[in-house]
Amino acid sequence: MRIDGQVAIVTGAASGIGKEIARKFAANGAKVVIADLNGSAAEAAAAELDHAGGALGIGMDVANEAQVEAGIAKAAEAFGRIDILVSNAGIQIVAPVHEFDFAKWKQLLAVHLDGAFLTTRAVLRHMYRRGTGSIVYIGSVHSKEASVLKAPYVTAKHGLIGLAKVVAKEGAAHGVRANVVCPGFVRTPLVEKQIPEQARELGISEAEVVRNVMLKETVDGEFTTVEDVAEAVLFFASFGSKALTGQTLVVSHGWFMQ
Repeated sequence: MRIDGQVAIVTGAASGIGKEIARKFAANGAKVVIADLNGSAAEAAAAELDHAGGALGIGMDVANEAQVEAGIAKAAEAFGRIDILVSNAGIQIVAPVHEFDFAKWKQLLAVHLDGAFLTTRAVLRHMYRRGTGSIVYIGSVHSKEASVLKAPYVTAKHGLIGLAKVVAKEGAAHGVRANVVCPGFVRTPLVEKQIPEQARELGISEAEVVRNVMLKETVDGEFTTVEDVAEAVLFFASFGSKALTGQTLVVSHGWFMQ
């Protein structure tokens, strides 16, 4: 599953799942662009991965059209091509539907859906010119299932599957594939933040949130790891033909089975 010489952009990659995907890509020969809302953290993460100029950190708010256009242009200028996009940037806000603040609803959808659209649109122009490319969206088991307190997140993650299917159909004539990796709960800072929040909302202990909410439906009571997700993303990104496009791969210790 080598991707030697290919240029990969990973959003939300200064930490967590995105950073591990970037590391996995670099270890398999890719030049990696780390795009993150925290520009200094993106640069620091790129410095960790840099081998002979093979990594670049870019500050980017994926929900800001001008920043996305400028960031993708900078990446293309630096490396001369764009082969892979991993749309990973995301946030989480927890509250019941009847109390959910509309501004926060729009904020979450903007990061997940507007961000996926804007980065996709920007890279497709480069991929179409070269006649090749692979886009991997980081969905979630919540792309398939629902959980209480997560209405906009579930909505957004379902939406990514629809976007991927359209891009797969439109991109086929240009050699571009699009797929979705759907992780279960991964113990990143995003998830760590949710544990006390859900404990308060549900009136249970943090241990009960982990055991009875997050991991209850897994086959082994284990969290998915960043390494698990990165392996799945590399598989989609490196697949050698258009036989694998418009698909989802669930990585969740059996939480959701299809």
